[in-house]
Amino acid sequence: MELNTEAFALLMLLAAVVAMAAKRLRVPYSAGLVLAGIALAAFWHRPDFAVTKQLVFLVLLPPLIFEAAFHLHWPTLRRELPVILAMAVLGVLLSVAVTAAGMHWLADWAWPGAALFGVLIAATDPVSVIATFRGAGAHGRARLLVEAESLFNDGTAAVAFAVVLAMTTGQAMGPVLISQKLLVTVLGSLFCGMVTSSWILLLSTRTGDHLLEITLATVTAYGSFLLAEHLQLSGVLATLAAGIMFGNAGPGSRSLSPKGREAIESVFEYLAFIANSLVFLLIGMHEAAQPFATLLRPAAIAIGMVILGRAAAVYPICALFQRSSLRVEGRHQHILFWGGLRGSLALALALALPAELSQRNDIVTTAFAVVAFSIFVQGATMTPLLRRLGELSPPAPVNPTSETRS
Repeated sequence: MELNTEAFALLMLLAAVVAMAAKRLRVPYSAGLVLAGIALAAFWHRPDFAVTKQLVFLVLLPPLIFEAAFHLHWPTLRRELPVILAMAVLGVLLSVAVTAAGMHWLADWAWPGAALFGVLIAATDPVSVIATFRGAGAHGRARLLVEAESLFNDGTAAVAFAVVLAMTTGQAMGPVLISQKLLVTVLGSLFCGMVTSSWILLLSTRTGDHLLEITLATVTAYGSFLLAEHLQLSGVLATLAAGIMFGNAGPGSRSLSPKGREAIESVFEYLAFIANSLVFLLIGMHEAAQPFATLLRPAAIAIGMVILGRAAAVYPICALFQRSSLRVEGRHQHILFWGGLRGSLALALALALPAELSQRNDIVTTAFAVVAFSIFVQGATMTPLLRRLGELSPPAPVNPTSETRS
């Protein structure tokens, strides 16, 4: 089965059916898609196309990141930045340390493999996080914090992954070089996004045509991502910056017409639906092919250590702001902890590991196990948790494919 026109049409039809069933049965849309992917692989055959880094990063992520960033209100985001950045940097590093140590000491993995696994699984996945929280109809500060963190922590994870991978091949990476790489990656990525968005917004003032504005927004989403990746920076951070600038271009700037803004929201909401559908269906297809039975112990240990690492990334960090105006309520801390979902980013990084790398197959299979737990257990229980903690609107039919604005 190749990803041709026929296969794409079949997957979109399947996604539509799953969306309708998820709405009627009130189950998480992402979990339904993964189950559909598993069933498709079981009753048909394993697909020839994979959840590759190229597919996820260069095709599916740009519209998802841009659409999420487009709706981030900059004044509100700016106020929460200290908390978000602390979790996206220090929190990710704490999670890496806990997970890697656990895999080394408890699962008996060699340090290189344990460290690589810890790095690629540490960052929360924006695809899974955004799909789950929007599908649940979450609102308020907790949703902002968990979604923004999932968008910002890519820079830390990208640098940490590159550093650990370089060290496993014998390259020397000192603290100064690592700090420089992190600074260059973050600032360079944000600069790419800001420059791309500024130039496109300047160009968009010359037209009031909503079709051209949609085209320019699409160019911004993919252009900022590809530019940053070409420069070996973070495409996620670049598109995040571009989306925030595009979405916060006020009416007085005349950058976007009211009709153009509405059209961009609708088109990118649909593009996000397509990207989400493909991501979770592909995850399901490849989950069906993983030899989990041969790695039950490492997989169970990995799930436990990832959860423990997430706790280390949330509760101590939030404690730093306990006596400030940015204090995070206890219920919001629990949402941040349980809402730290893993997904396609971790799988793409795992599958992109060099074939000659020791323990590569174990790392890939274990990463799939963690993602399966994240989607089926954490994702499936997020809505009841959010409702119990008062983070949902009054019960009402929720369309899992549309966004509930907060």
